[in-house]
Amino acid sequence: MRKRKPSIPLKNLAGLLITLFITSCVSTKNVPYFQDISLADKSAMEKTAQFTDPVIQPDDILAVSIFTIDPLSSAVVNQTTTGQALGASSASTIGQQQVSGYLVDKNGEIELAVIGKIKLVGLTTFEARDLIRKKAAELYNNPSVQVRFANFKITILGEVVRPAAYTLPNEKVNILDAIGLAGDLTIYGKRENVLLIRDNNGKKEFARFSLNSSELFNSPYFYLKQNDVIYVEPNKARIAANNASRTQTFAILGSALSVLIILITRL
Repeated sequence: MRKRKPSIPLKNLAGLLITLFITSCVSTKNVPYFQDISLADKSAMEKTAQFTDPVIQPDDILAVSIFTIDPLSSAVVNQTTTGQALGASSASTIGQQQVSGYLVDKNGEIELAVIGKIKLVGLTTFEARDLIRKKAAELYNNPSVQVRFANFKITILGEVVRPAAYTLPNEKVNILDAIGLAGDLTIYGKRENVLLIRDNNGKKEFARFSLNSSELFNSPYFYLKQNDVIYVEPNKARIAANNASRTQTFAILGSALSVLIILITRL
């Protein structure tokens, strides 16, 4: 009696063909960053983007600390109204150390205990520090003031490992820092056409850039601003993978249905 050769199940064959199809669609040509920089190139770039300090806007949260010779006076003036997570963290992170802050209202003002309301909209944190110190000096002898953003937030969406909104303790953040926070792009991210969305005086501003080119370092969008959004589009391989996944599901269901029909007809 001749032994029958084991046959490959239909669903396994379909899965194998789909895997081969997706693999063939993924090109490594556009995966490396800054492809125009050769391995032997050690020269420094003559021109790079200049960092400009972000300005204070309504709905920002500011961490303000005022120090005086009298500890009691310092404690009174440093009473705050809002809390915000400290550290580079995604919006879903909980249980972190809290830092107090002052919410900038729709008029661009914050209200400090004893000192009162101060309009800070449009100022950098350095300019805000000088203004608050000037106001505090009217009440206290030789005060020292620190001001920084407590909710400097950027959002990264699309084909990255950890898409999320990130709150940062540092205001000098560039595109590469943001991508690093998100765990880098996935293999399916379109590196040559990344979208940046920015709020500019109440209007949306859009810019596109390529991670394949060193021209990114010269871009006015290299350094990020408060509430910037980065979106990484999926490439053709991702779309093909999604379509192939559906095809594989249908193939498995079809195979199962065929087996079920055979079993029913044999009863």
